[in-house]
Amino acid sequence: MNPKRKNRLILVLLILVGVGSTVTLGLKALDKNLLYFFSPTQVQAGEAPLDHSFRLGGLVADGSVKREADGLTMHFDITDGAETIAVTYVGLLPDLFREGQGVVTTGKMVGITKDGKMHFTAQEVLAKHDENYMPPEVQEALDKAHNDGKKKMAENVQAAKIVSGETEQTQ
Repeated sequence: MNPKRKNRLILVLLILVGVGSTVTLGLKALDKNLLYFFSPTQVQAGEAPLDHSFRLGGLVADGSVKREADGLTMHFDITDGAETIAVTYVGLLPDLFREGQGVVTTGKMVGITKDGKMHFTAQEVLAKHDENYMPPEVQEALDKAHNDGKKKMAENVQAAKIVSGETEQTQ
């Protein structure tokens, strides 16, 4: 191989290594800043990261909002109809925050509460902004939990019919 060709090959290899390193570092930096969305059902199934911030969304469970004496610390539950996660937030909540409304929180899992619920500490709470809006991720998670519940109910009804001796032919 002549020296001119050898120098070009080295230059091309150095450029490829440089571009590869830049892409790798960029992807690693992006990974630390990405916030994935999870529903309470997905969190209970272990799909959410334990050591990384993520978004948790659903409905604020009725009767779950409790304020501590300091006036800033709030405890509430987020549910998707199938599972419930306990949330603690320190700060001012949005004006539209209330029970039964859709919320998306950003934070980390911190363990399990005394009553056995998974515990999430939120750094940010976003509430829906009007009565017709639901964050798409929350609506999708609620619809999926609802459909899963309907499937389970249909399976249970079918199993009960089989156990009781009823079949579709006898109807």
